[in-house]
Amino acid sequence: MDKFAAMRVFVKIADAGNLSAAGRQLGLSLTSVSRQLMALEEVVGATLVERTTRHLSLTESGRLYYERAKQILEEVAEMERGLTMQTGVASGRLQVSAPSLLGRLRLAAMLPGFLAEQPRVSVDLMLVDRPVRLAEEGIDVAVRVGPLEDSGLIVRKLDDIQLVVCAAPDYLRRRGEPATPDDLVEQDCLAFGDVPGVAEWSFQDGAVRRSLRIPTRLCANDFETLVSAALAGAGLVRVPSWQVAHCLADGRLRIVLEAYQRPPTPLSILTLRNRLLLPKVRAFVDFLQQHWMRPRPPP
Repeated sequence: MDKFAAMRVFVKIADAGNLSAAGRQLGLSLTSVSRQLMALEEVVGATLVERTTRHLSLTESGRLYYERAKQILEEVAEMERGLTMQTGVASGRLQVSAPSLLGRLRLAAMLPGFLAEQPRVSVDLMLVDRPVRLAEEGIDVAVRVGPLEDSGLIVRKLDDIQLVVCAAPDYLRRRGEPATPDDLVEQDCLAFGDVPGVAEWSFQDGAVRRSLRIPTRLCANDFETLVSAALAGAGLVRVPSWQVAHCLADGRLRIVLEAYQRPPTPLSILTLRNRLLLPKVRAFVDFLQQHWMRPRPPP
């Protein structure tokens, strides 16, 4: 047994609150996580975690071991960071988090370029639709959509995300172009959502924000499905402009209701202050800022 690896797994279990979440964050199977925990308990000669079907909690021995193990892991990480900073060469594993859709469609396509530039860096990409806790989850860099609270993190703005309503020219010729948001009641709308048949789109009418319940011909919890339907002339879709930039550029989709668009939402890179000193983190942040805004060719 690699005691250091098992210690890392145990700390992740305690931070995550359950074995499955720890496994997902570490890229390990539930079986592997469970085996390493049992092996560690056998080596230390104490039960560290009380496990039931629905609940996990640290024993008294577990709490004492957790506090010391976390301190040891952080000391080792700090030592490695210091050695890396002395060399000035970007190297090691980089832990990156991003929202699922943005990660799949935009960030993933950029990673080969970064890996080619930095041959000594490896990337672990975690795609999750929730705010990650960088320090607790061991994340070096997080890409996040939306306004940010003052959290003491280092923030670098990447872009503004603009939601646009658009449709295929053929659909607009058949059904007519809506002049105001109220006209959407007479249109076929393709909406993102988890509740079938229920969708709400918000618009800016002067200084007033308006939210409208819209009729949906197609409701899905996947933007790619909705964009494909819009391209086929099935109706109007509301999506981030970056996702359909190439479709708008070549005329396959056309924006409507542009005067009623909501203000854009910021897209930012987040990192811990001490992590930005690491060459691998600094190189990745610089790469994203340099390449994110470059126009992309149609697929």
